Order: sequence, then structure tokens, then C-alpha cells
Amino acid sequence: MTNESQEHGAARRPVEDEVDVVAEETQKPAKGEKQEKKGSFWKELPVLIVVALVLALIIKTFVVQAFYIPSESMENTLLTNDRVLVNKLVYHTRDIERGDVVVFSGVDSWDGEFELAEPSNVVEGFFRWVGTAFGIIPGEKDYIKRVIGVGGDHVKCCDSKGRITVNGTPIDEDSYLYPGDVPSDEFFDVTVPQGRLWVMGDHRSVSLDSRSHTGDPGGGSIPEGQVIGRAFVIVWPFNRFDTIDIPDTFAQPALHAMGGSVPLVAGFGMAVPLVLVRRRLRRRR
Repeated sequence: MTNESQEHGAARRPVEDEVDVVAEETQKPAKGEKQEKKGSFWKELPVLIVVALVLALIIKTFVVQAFYIPSESMENTLLTNDRVLVNKLVYHTRDIERGDVVVFSGVDSWDGEFELAEPSNVVEGFFRWVGTAFGIIPGEKDYIKRVIGVGGDHVKCCDSKGRITVNGTPIDEDSYLYPGDVPSDEFFDVTVPQGRLWVMGDHRSVSLDSRSHTGDPGGGSIPEGQVIGRAFVIVWPFNRFDTIDIPDTFAQPALHAMGGSVPLVAGFGMAVPLVLVRRRLRRRR
């Protein structure tokens, strides 16, 4: 019996070994399958890149865009080489407000202050577009400033204490003005046209803002339609990560007494008298 069982056992072992070999062969992919998978990845990679770029373009165009800060004009709120995110949807839900830090296009308004050389070829143009979209390089004709006055506002510099006034109300700029700067070393007295904005940099002594364009159409103000969006957060460098909020001084009720648009809740009956008052005041000036 022992010899017989040994013989049967010896006969079984090759069968088990054969089963194991077959299992291993079924688990290991063939060389052709490996090559096919590698080939499939490299074929899909260009598609993935195109999809990623399309999504980035959609987000950049309609939702949020990163911007590079190229100058000192907004110090110390924003420093040179900072990157900020700009909300492009916010002004579809509310009006531009005093105190907002906005990015706007200088085309047809402040065109010519900051220009980059034209790309020498398509490849360079593509990488410039990518760099601008992700805030790696500055936009050629994009500017970032703080809104001081909106359409209808009477903005003046300065009162007896050297403060800028908006609709006769002085604004306290200590929280964001560059240390050592005065609100303005240039006198101005403007009424912002409807649909336009009076904007200034926080580093007043080096900022070429609305004060430097008083001889241009609009008297230095910029069209609301040129605003790209509101800068709401600093994202780079990481140690400067912070939100960009509207200073409390712009919440003064007196600022809204005459400037800006009339709220819809006021109704047409209140809008007409306010328009007449504005016209009379302008005639007296």
C-alpha cells in the first residue's frame, strides 16, 4: 500500500506543478499587452493635456484667474511678485464697490504704460498665454488698483487734514496706505462719470493711477466694462497668503449719500429727485 500510494503521489505532483505554471502564465500579462498599454498611455497623454488646457481656459475666462503683481504701486497691500486670485463672477451678482481692489484692462484707457515685446513665434506666444493664465508672468495691459470712487461720486484731494474726501466725507486710509505716503501729493477735484471708476494705488508716491490720467478721456477714470474682476486673495508666496478685504472706512453711510447708483428698492420715484439734485449741483460748479 505504501508503495502504491507513493506511486500515485509521484504521479500527482507533475499535474499540480503544471497547474501552478498555468496559473502563473495567466496572471502575467504578455509582452505584447504591456507594450500595448504603454502605447495607449502615450496616445492618451496629448488628449489629457488638451482637456486640461481647455478646462483651464474656461476657468480663466469665466470664473477665477491668477494675476502676477509686477510693480510697487499697491504696496504694502500687494508686493512685487505676489500672485493674486481674481474673482470674475462677483460683479455679475453685485456692483463694484468703493474699496475693492480690481484688475482691469488698460486697452483704450491706459494703453501704453506697460508693454511687452510681441512674441517672436507661435510657441513663445503659447507659453506666454499659459504664463499669463496661471499668473506666472504679468498681463501686458492689465492693471491692479483700489477703487476710491464710483460713478456719480465727487472725489477730492484734499481737506484741511490732508485726507481724500468722497462726496464730502473724508476716508481714513491708514490701514492700507503705504507707510510714510500722504493720500496724494497732487490736487484733484473730480466728479466720476456714470459707468466709470476713480482708482488709485496704495503706494501713492509711485503709483501712476487716475491722477496721472486726468487729461485722458474720462478725466482719469476707467470704464467699468474694462474691469476683469476683484482680487480677493494672495496665494503666492505661501507665507503671504491672506484675503484682500474692503477697509472699514468705505462702509461709512455718508459716502453713499450722493455717489453710485440708486438701489432698486428705492424705486423710480426716489431716483428722479436724486438725478435732479445732481444736475443742479453740477450746474452750480
